[in-house]
Amino acid sequence: MEKLIITAAICGAEVTKEHTPYIPYTIDEIVREAELAYNAGASIIHLHVREDDGTPTQNKDRFKEAINRIKERCKDVIIQPSTGGAVGMTTDERLQPIELNPEMATLDCGTLNFGGDEIFVNTENDIKEFAKRIQERHIKPELECFDKGHIDLVIRLYKKGFIKGPLHFSFVLGVNGGMSGDLRDFVYMNESLPCNSTFSVAGIGRYEFPLAVASIVSGGHVRVGFEDNIYIEKGQLAKSNGELVEKVVRLANELGRDIATPDEARKILGIGEQCDWVV
Repeated sequence: MEKLIITAAICGAEVTKEHTPYIPYTIDEIVREAELAYNAGASIIHLHVREDDGTPTQNKDRFKEAINRIKERCKDVIIQPSTGGAVGMTTDERLQPIELNPEMATLDCGTLNFGGDEIFVNTENDIKEFAKRIQERHIKPELECFDKGHIDLVIRLYKKGFIKGPLHFSFVLGVNGGMSGDLRDFVYMNESLPCNSTFSVAGIGRYEFPLAVASIVSGGHVRVGFEDNIYIEKGQLAKSNGELVEKVVRLANELGRDIATPDEARKILGIGEQCDWVV
C-alpha cells in the first residue's frame, strides 16, 4: 500500500475565534499553524487566508505573503491554495491564488447548499472554466467532491477532455447539504472512482477521525485541520493543527501505513518538479 499523504486544512473560511481561540487569522498565526502541521507529518497545506480580523479573502497578495512565509519555514511542503474561497465570491476573485503558480489547487466539482440561504455555487460551466485556468498553468487540481454526483460529473468532463488525469479526488463528507460521513457513504464514493485515480477524505466535525481510519485502511489519504474539525476528542478543543495531524500519524502507525514525505506525495500524485513561487 502507498504511503499515507496527510493534508492539513489549517483555517478555512468559516471557523472563527468564537468557535475556537486557536484558529489562525493573521499571517504569523497561519505560518505557525502550517509549521506545526508540517512538523507533525503533513505533506500538504490546504490554504485559505484571512484578513487580520478573520474575514476570508482570496486576495493574491495576502496568499503570496502567506505562501512565501510558510516556504521559509517548511521548504519542501506542498501548498494547495483553495479556489473555493467563501460563499458569494466571483470566479475571478476565487481564482486569484493560481496566479502564484502553486503546485496544487482545489477544484470544487458541484453546487451545494451550505445551510440557511447560503449556496456554494459551482455550475458545470464554472467547473470547466476553473479546470481550464488551473491546468493552463500546469497546476495539479484536487477534485473536491461533496456528493456522488460530483464524481460522476468529473468522470464525464474527464472523458470530454475538460479535466486531465491522473485524477486526484477529495471526498468532503459531513457538510450540511452534502453526503454524510457515515462509512456507507465513504464506501459508495470510493467504489465510484475510476481506475488509477487517487483520493483523500476530509471528514467534517465528528466524522474526521472515523473517516481517517476508513481511508487509511482503504489505501486512500487523509485531510484534517481546523477548517474541518476543531476537536481532538469529544468536547476537547485541539490546541493546534499539529495535534490533529499527530493523531492521524498515530492511527496510521497502528494500522501499518507509513507517512509520505512531501517529495513522496509528489510522486504518488503525479506532481512534476516543484514550481517556482512568485516572490
